Amino acid sequence: MYTQQELDAIDRKYFAVIIADQYDVTLMSKNTHHVWQLHNVELPDGEVTVIFHKHHASDPYHAHSKSRSLNRAIRDIKSHDQFQLNGRRKAKRK
Repeated sequence: MYTQQELDAIDRKYFAVIIADQYDVTLMSKNTHHVWQLHNVELPDGEVTVIFHKHHASDPYHAHSKSRSLNRAIRDIKSHDQFQLNGRRKAKRK
């Protein structure tokens, strides 16, 4: 379960927060406009965040990855944005 402290720590300058509750967080990156759904799953040995992703609001979600914390999931999303903004553009130019 996500704590209120974790939810309050979401970078609202970087993300538009669509939903943020104890088990689900939906964010839109203000840089790429990709939409991310983070779902907290409680397991016997801890918690895992399942990360779903879509490129456009009208697209269906696809599974992207898993993380052990909300903070780590958000770092992964920001890293993905950097790839999209830098790596993809460079690859298309070649």
